[in-house]
Amino acid sequence: MMSMTAPGKSPLLLLDGASLWFRAYYALPESITAPDGRPVNAVRGFVDMVAALMARTEPSRLVVCLDLNWRPQFRVDAVPSYKAHRVAEAAPGTPESEEVPDSLSPQVDMIMAVLAAAGIATAGAEGLEADDVLGTLAFRERQDPVVVVSGDRDLLQVAADEPNQVKVLYVGRGLAKAELFGPAEVAEKYGVPLDRAGEAYAELALLRGDASDGLPGVKGVGEKTASTLMLRYGSVTALRAAALDPTSDMAQGVRAKLSAAAGYLDAALPVVRVVTDAEVDLSRSDVIPAVPADAERLGELAEELGIKGAVDRLVAALAVHGA
Repeated sequence: MMSMTAPGKSPLLLLDGASLWFRAYYALPESITAPDGRPVNAVRGFVDMVAALMARTEPSRLVVCLDLNWRPQFRVDAVPSYKAHRVAEAAPGTPESEEVPDSLSPQVDMIMAVLAAAGIATAGAEGLEADDVLGTLAFRERQDPVVVVSGDRDLLQVAADEPNQVKVLYVGRGLAKAELFGPAEVAEKYGVPLDRAGEAYAELALLRGDASDGLPGVKGVGEKTASTLMLRYGSVTALRAAALDPTSDMAQGVRAKLSAAAGYLDAALPVVRVVTDAEVDLSRSDVIPAVPADAERLGELAEELGIKGAVDRLVAALAVHGA
């Protein structure tokens, strides 16, 4: 099994907040309720995941990254179909929002209250998604290795060896079946060049499309063809240059597909790439506290929400990994 971090180094653990609490919500039944009857399945599952991830990765710092804008305007302007299928119905003239189960929305506020009382940092960037916060914090890290946890494959693009070590723990199939990716694992699984595996994965996604994000991809190019093209040409830039070069030996069918998709390729590359220079705001220090920031409030929340066991496990994890 690939080591989570370099020997002797404790990582910065970056969690994709919405990705994890959505998975917690669907993994546990709504019959898990607070004493007053409110569903708390997402809260309990999320808190337990945080404690379990701390035990697994042994971090010294921790940040839960948030969507301040789940559908940034610059991405919609470039590709209007971007996440369009996930927009909730709303009255005319009201701001659009993401479609979220009715019983999950109140639980997000509960999760934020637990994190604040525990003293765990959250972070966001105005007008941007959690992906961009994760990408920025991973890119600018210079002190320790980084482990990014998400159920979104888009984040595989941040896996890197240099200038810092960034690994992605992909939990799309649940925490028990989580897969740890560095550049070598990304290159092997998705068939992209090793020397730029992270960037190449984003370009692979650009070519094949991504239904979950509303990206159409290049018509007639699936994952296998996209991988073959990326391995042969190394990058989308080189691939498109070959398509325009009458002396290259590229098949006419591939040339035609790329030519037909030229407008999409021009517009969508910035959409699939995460931002790495966002202005990120942290709620507090990312150093894990050894004791909760507000133990009394955390205890009240544990009783009020009926999640004492999960909160006890989180407090125990803070004691082990906190400073």
